[in-house]
Amino acid sequence: MAETNKVIMLGNEAIARGAYEAGVKVSAAYPGTPSTEISEYLVQYKDSLYCEWSPNEKVATEVAVGASIAGTRAMACMKHVGFNVAADPAYSVSYMGVNGGLVIVVADDPGLYSSQNEQDTRMVARAAKLPVLEPADSAEAKEYMKLAFEISEKFDRPVVYRTTTRLAHSQGIVELEDRQELPDKAYIKNIQKTVMMPVNAKIRHAEIEKRNEELAEAANTLSVNRVEMNDTKIGVITSGIPYQYVKEALPKASVLKLGMVNPLPRRLIEDFAAKVETLYIVEELDPVIEEQVKSWGIKAVGKEIFTVEGEYSANMLREAVLKEELSVGEPAKAPGRPPILCPGCPHRSVYYVLNKLKLHAAGDIGCYTLGAVAPLSVVDTTMCMGSSISTLHGMEKAKGKEYIKDWVAVIGDSTFLHTGVNSLMNMAYNHATGTVLILDNSTTGMTGHQDHAATGKTLQGDPAYAVDISALCCALGIKRVTEVDAFDIETLEKTVKEELAADEVSVIITKSPCVLLSKAKKPLYLAHADKCKACGMCMKPGCPAMTKHADGTVRIDDTMCTGCGLCESLCKFGAIELVKEGRR
Repeated sequence: MAETNKVIMLGNEAIARGAYEAGVKVSAAYPGTPSTEISEYLVQYKDSLYCEWSPNEKVATEVAVGASIAGTRAMACMKHVGFNVAADPAYSVSYMGVNGGLVIVVADDPGLYSSQNEQDTRMVARAAKLPVLEPADSAEAKEYMKLAFEISEKFDRPVVYRTTTRLAHSQGIVELEDRQELPDKAYIKNIQKTVMMPVNAKIRHAEIEKRNEELAEAANTLSVNRVEMNDTKIGVITSGIPYQYVKEALPKASVLKLGMVNPLPRRLIEDFAAKVETLYIVEELDPVIEEQVKSWGIKAVGKEIFTVEGEYSANMLREAVLKEELSVGEPAKAPGRPPILCPGCPHRSVYYVLNKLKLHAAGDIGCYTLGAVAPLSVVDTTMCMGSSISTLHGMEKAKGKEYIKDWVAVIGDSTFLHTGVNSLMNMAYNHATGTVLILDNSTTGMTGHQDHAATGKTLQGDPAYAVDISALCCALGIKRVTEVDAFDIETLEKTVKEELAADEVSVIITKSPCVLLSKAKKPLYLAHADKCKACGMCMKPGCPAMTKHADGTVRIDDTMCTGCGLCESLCKFGAIELVKEGRR
């Protein structure tokens, strides 16, 4: 009997449910906010499908492509910058097409809540000639997943499914339905379709152009592209979450809501534009829809009055379209909450040592990027996953060995396995001499403690071989590899000095699990004001559990302290004492 109950779901949970109901059999992903929870929700259906954390988004996409070729429905999930990593297979599988349905879920981050840029996935998908669906709420998030697989198989196209932070983390009512248990499609050898050497790719290019023309024509009648006619003084073309803002800010306006944002339904758009007096195009980030519509000779108002930066809101639309003055006086502001490393974070002790030695660090993507902010202020560069090692290498090749004697590269264990391995291999191959610190906290911490290839556990909870990072570095040709407890600051300082002085590539692996992984009772430390000399040494790492009184003496907030002991190791006057080995 079919399930008909309605539940409240996050957008990411609804996407996972949609994949389950669509009959997906394989899902591969690399964690990246705001897409991470899709796989974490999907794993609850592991009795019906297979899902994994892959080392990076390129691998995840290739896994999904392989499953599609074999004849099953498959998907890959990632955030927008991960789509860059997956671009190589994505552009080529666009030519190849599919066997079983193939969907690439990409989560954009308007507003830069957890990303290094605000790129628009629709632009990348258009360049790769891939169709794009974009839901506007949790109910659509589920249903569009099912539609994406239908379109993929009907038109022989991989489909990009675009979501955003606001949709991923907002809630809505979703009606649950049964899973579609579809038979696998037969695999039939066809090297003209699946082997992308030039002679075949030329033929496939022509084929996908034909398929995309068919899809563009079908878009005119797709139910997800719908017209809501009201007052014709104002007409709005929009999609995704901005549709919600339009309905709130301009309830009387006529709206063309696009569920498929590439290719666009030209006839539908032309017909709608002819019926309204003033046409607005409301889309977050780049003018993807706007530029195409205007290129057809249709008069519309878009980025002349709307920004290309950040998230939109109903108030922003009221001000831009209706010219309403909404700000009266100084708006209330939430207290500033600057990002900071957690109390007890092993990265803090590492950065304390690097700061003490007055070193610069080429940084990477992860919790440890926070080493850029005061009071640690060690990280000088952060660009993309795996870039720290290559950046350090480039500095040396540009300026010589002496230039990087006060530089190191810092990278986390998950990021190292994502794209750092190739960079370190390059250093060994091209005779570099830099020092790389792999901050191994035994998890993918920034996105919520997901497992990876070195943790010994899969997404589905099964035990797995744990990559030995030290042995891997040695296998790449690195002769100087040292493992150090992240909280052993004396040994760490000595090791950093030695490796910086070495005339070859060296790797220091600072090992200490993320403090949030441990369920054990935490030690209790107290600061004794009568012994404190107000020297400020314990304050230098910037632990949020440490506060200073007016007289310069310190206090430890035992509700925040995790018992890492860093402050005690820095105090030379015995003012900080371990008083209890474990506490709740």
